[in-house]
Amino acid sequence: MKRKIVVLGGGISGYGSAILAKKKGFDTFLSDMGTIAPKFRERLDEWGVEYEEGRHTEERILDANEVIKSPGIPDTAPIVVKIRERGIPVISEIEFAARYKGVAKTICITGSNGKTTTTSLIYKIMRDAGRKVSLGGNIGESFAYSVATEKHFWHVLELSSFQLDGCFKFKADIGVLMNITPDHLDRYDYKLENYARSKMRIAENQTAADAFIFSADDELTQQMLAEMDNGLRARQLPFAINTAIASGDGDAILEGHTFTATVGSKSVTVDTRKMQIEGMHNVYNAMAAALATLAAGIDPKQIKRSIYDFSPVEHRLEPAGTDNDIQWVNDSKATNVDSVWYALESMKRPTVWIAGGTDKGNDYTPLKEFARKKVKALICMGVDNTKLLREFEGIVPIIHDCHTFEEAMIAARKEATEGDTVLLSPACASFDLFRNYEERGRMFKAWVKENVLNK
Repeated sequence: MKRKIVVLGGGISGYGSAILAKKKGFDTFLSDMGTIAPKFRERLDEWGVEYEEGRHTEERILDANEVIKSPGIPDTAPIVVKIRERGIPVISEIEFAARYKGVAKTICITGSNGKTTTTSLIYKIMRDAGRKVSLGGNIGESFAYSVATEKHFWHVLELSSFQLDGCFKFKADIGVLMNITPDHLDRYDYKLENYARSKMRIAENQTAADAFIFSADDELTQQMLAEMDNGLRARQLPFAINTAIASGDGDAILEGHTFTATVGSKSVTVDTRKMQIEGMHNVYNAMAAALATLAAGIDPKQIKRSIYDFSPVEHRLEPAGTDNDIQWVNDSKATNVDSVWYALESMKRPTVWIAGGTDKGNDYTPLKEFARKKVKALICMGVDNTKLLREFEGIVPIIHDCHTFEEAMIAARKEATEGDTVLLSPACASFDLFRNYEERGRMFKAWVKENVLNK
């Protein structure tokens, strides 16, 4: 009798998991409480996967031998609670797909900030070097779909804490932890230590044959490493800007405008002034990427070429246009305080800052000094801006309380004058006014194009 796999959620993670389960001969059923996007429905139909949308048929779901849960579905969802009460194992797409990846290796990147840029840069370096590589996890294609449909020798995966929560035996051959700062605390009982433990799962199952890359400047990472029950078995490859480090396995250190990354006998030296991605946060990202790809055996000259050639990721400090010497910058991916800290840190001109959305238990204290020095006007854009208004009153001279996208954009245009930067860097999730941060960023760019650049 076939084992029964139920996939919860019909997004990019879910449809890929269902197709891989079907290919491997499982009795497969996908259930989504919402609507499945037409492109995913087409692929499910193509593979003959049985699915439902707009409901959860409990009798069918609770008959599963194993459930693959999409990362966007919280553990508190009623159907998930019932599944766990039945004692049915609940895993993530990453855990499931890794069982069938064969000899392929994984480079896995997690962290509160910088993971998308670092993942994209690692993927570019690997691809430029001619490796057969997939891009997946939180960005790119579904990891499970890539495993089901193509033969890759490397999988570069951006992993969120939610994806790691569903991993138990999964092991990263090369694990990268960029940093740990408060984020998604609403999913972790508002306890930073719970969120931090989720991030540390990236290193839990690693062996001495694997590599673990981490920031030696990040205090919470260092604290969590010290508290790991079984210690860290992988080779340690730290990177740092502010901390003196020396690791026998390798490291990356910034001196002046250049950093040198070393793994074993191989080194690469990068002049950060030649990089297209600016700001100290991108120096961290490039150092991590250099260490990861050196550990993967890529030639140092190729690593340097690819780093210099790499352009900014969409929605992360992405230039949206300049008119009358007013710069418009799309940083919609900055959905937490630490991301905004890096954004404001990189601002060199008076800033009109657009922020707001669904607050995730944010502490805005770290932003107040930058806000006082650099922000001439704060445009609050959200259904409920009470917290932002309270936190920045008396710190930013002009604050607008806007409840629609259009209202916020008009206010930003009104406040910006020659020599300013208008920065969309929300510090919050997008779900009150938008489907996701991508929609928010694209609407911002489209509005700038139509109302500023083509006026």
